Amino acid sequence: MHPRLFLLLASATLGFAPLAARPAGFDPAGLQPVGVAAATVDFQGRSAVRVTKSPAIAAFDEPTFVRLAGPDFRDGTIEVEVQGRLLPDAPDFARGFIGLAFRIAPDNARFESVYLRPANGRSADPVRRARATQYFSYPDFKFDRLRREAPGRYESGADVALDRWIALKLVVRGGTARLYLDGAAQPVLVVPDLKHGPEAAGAVGLWVDVGTEGYFANLRIRRS
Repeated sequence: MHPRLFLLLASATLGFAPLAARPAGFDPAGLQPVGVAAATVDFQGRSAVRVTKSPAIAAFDEPTFVRLAGPDFRDGTIEVEVQGRLLPDAPDFARGFIGLAFRIAPDNARFESVYLRPANGRSADPVRRARATQYFSYPDFKFDRLRREAPGRYESGADVALDRWIALKLVVRGGTARLYLDGAAQPVLVVPDLKHGPEAAGAVGLWVDVGTEGYFANLRIRRS
């Protein structure tokens, strides 16, 4: 029997169904892989979901996540422990990209996302260190456009690293999202103008990008 990861929705606890040996398009109860392969695993003593991006998707900042079943999320708090690792065949520009998608539309055609670049957190290059976190909004505001039009506004430095667990907390209120790491009292990234607006709502997803072997554990969602 495969281990299970549990999603805590307010006072309800729902078990994730096992995904191992399933094709990426399979839709088991509670989890829907979108552009990714996923499996429940026992990893470093934790029940976790392992997620890797489909090699068929070459573009960056795309709908590449495990979509979670449940009521729509608009405002509230999402907490999860993540670990980004590099796959053996990861390209040189891979950074262990891992994070959350939220307010995902029913057809996955639009969503917001906040993610980490763990390989940048302790880089000797100060430019890379300043790009350890990232916000983007699919489909119109990917990282490259935001970086070009508003340098430094939608990314920030953070003390993160590959191959270790990072506690991620995302607080969403209206048009603002705040990202906290490892229990810190102050956010490492504040996004004051979510591009789909304050009334957008939708699903939550476990998001990765190219070259990443991502692990997600101890996920909690509180809607408000």
